[in-house]
Amino acid sequence: MSDFVYQENIVPYTRAELVAKVAANLSESRFEHCLRVEATAIQLAQKNGADVERAAIAGLVHDYAKQLPDETFIEAIKTQGFDPELLNYGNAIWHGVVGAYFIERDLEIHDETILNAVRRHTIGAPEMTLIDQILFVADFVEPGRNFPGAEAARETAMADLAAGVRYEILNTLTFLIQGKKQIYPKTIDTYNAWVPTQAK
Repeated sequence: MSDFVYQENIVPYTRAELVAKVAANLSESRFEHCLRVEATAIQLAQKNGADVERAAIAGLVHDYAKQLPDETFIEAIKTQGFDPELLNYGNAIWHGVVGAYFIERDLEIHDETILNAVRRHTIGAPEMTLIDQILFVADFVEPGRNFPGAEAARETAMADLAAGVRYEILNTLTFLIQGKKQIYPKTIDTYNAWVPTQAK
């Protein structure tokens, strides 16, 4: 992966420089996860005819804001025009939806395809671009994941990207419901757009 060379001038850095910036903001284990998501996103992009460079960058930076303090997210929500409803949730939602703001600000990444993929990587969206789907799934099935059904999720995603998206949405909602956890409304919107229609 270290020999992957950016060609499209999407970011004002080499990959090595961007890697260093991401690593400086994360624990070692979280950073290693980002590297695995980057590699999985590249694999999925190549398999699905998507923009490999954008998929790679999205994979690398997607959790850049994951370990920022809650107070930092709350201040951004209050001052940067985010939906105040977000204040009722936490890092699991914030690090994607609000995290894209910090990625644009700190890493000077202004590409909306990448930023939208980051915004949607935990909640999805009723309409998802190929890059959205790739990041959404790559984060879920990267080789370090070992939840029950992880191997089936990988096989599904590698065979059919959209099926991988549906698998993840169903798995995530089942997990949240079984744990009696609060569900962000846009996650339900994603489920309604992607899953029931397949049963008709």
